[in-house]
Amino acid sequence: MTAGAKGQAHLKRWITGLAALAVLIACVIAGGGVFSLLAGLGCFACQWEYARILRPPGPRPLMQPLELAGYAAGLGVILAAHAGRTDILLAVLSLNVVACGLLSLQRFPSDRSVLDAVARQVQGVCYIPLPLALLILLRSAPGGTAWVFLLCAVIFAGDTAALYAGTLWGRHKLCPAISPGKTVEGALAGLAANLAVGMAGTSLFLPEVGWAAALAFAVAVGLAGQVGDLFESEWKRASNVKDSGGLLPGHGGVLDRIDALLFAAPVAFVLRMTVVSA
Repeated sequence: MTAGAKGQAHLKRWITGLAALAVLIACVIAGGGVFSLLAGLGCFACQWEYARILRPPGPRPLMQPLELAGYAAGLGVILAAHAGRTDILLAVLSLNVVACGLLSLQRFPSDRSVLDAVARQVQGVCYIPLPLALLILLRSAPGGTAWVFLLCAVIFAGDTAALYAGTLWGRHKLCPAISPGKTVEGALAGLAANLAVGMAGTSLFLPEVGWAAALAFAVAVGLAGQVGDLFESEWKRASNVKDSGGLLPGHGGVLDRIDALLFAAPVAFVLRMTVVSA
């Protein structure tokens, strides 16, 4: 890629990122149904991309019953979180497993790989809708706006620092079998950005949180985000797919953009409700 093409790619990435950031900020501030709608749209897009990554090559129907059940479960999880009903949320997850079991009975005699499809669908519902539901619950908790902003700032700062530090100074591969472009130097720069933004954001907007809890939050969320990034890369590498989609110019798919957030959100939720609140 020429220098001009690289510059255009970075410009496209920044334009898309800033536009998406503006939408995110507006929806987090609005909260309620607006934020839940954003989470729901992101959930559908990510589930679609997840199915695309796992879909074997060759002609097949647009959607299989298992996929449709996954979308229905995702919608149910998001709606339950919007209503603040964690009991219904857990029931939806359980009923999805029941539905998968019923749907597998018809296919198993002729296609024993259906059990792999069931496992991946159940994983997909836990991987995508559930963390987004926890984001909705985090936003609706006391001080939720600040906590969601802090979480997103920590993750996005780490992603950006890892990308540019890895590009400029990266020499040692982090996990070449999973993602050849990621480097140890980039990962360390990302973690440093996680810490800097986490500590600064906490002191400015959540001063009631002690420094030890803020440090634990930034480190745990940052590390979880890096694992989430690599986890999605594993699936793309196994399926020989470069990007999860093309909805976000310069970024790939929605799942490519929020893969770190999907792993960081449960960690942030647990820490906010336990360690930080103690």
